[in-house]
Amino acid sequence: MKSILIVEDDSFLSDMYQTKFLSAGYDVRVADDGEQCLQALKDGFRPDVMLLDVVMPRMDGIELLAAVKKDDNFKNIPVILLTNLGQESDIKRGMEMGAVDYLVKAHFTPSEVARKVEEIMKTRG
Repeated sequence: MKSILIVEDDSFLSDMYQTKFLSAGYDVRVADDGEQCLQALKDGFRPDVMLLDVVMPRMDGIELLAAVKKDDNFKNIPVILLTNLGQESDIKRGMEMGAVDYLVKAHFTPSEVARKVEEIMKTRG
């Protein structure tokens, strides 16, 4: 079964994405912030892909991305940044840090996000 870890502090959005991916047959885990995400990974959950919000309390998505990419156990997990930050500099920074895609929430419906995740999973084998 395909699995996804959604890291999003807005419960309305995380519920919406969780519902979308559950209906597509994914094992879905949700973390409210970067610390919860790292705990899920340390507890042994290995998602096929991670969706990260950037603006979150305690540990933002950029800090989380850096932590994931520097850990040999997690660095190969594809990470998609899903955020409202649409500045070119934000996008460039996220991609340079190792994200496989950068989606601005306002530009994509949950169905489009799910299609993007599917595309990334196909290219990853």
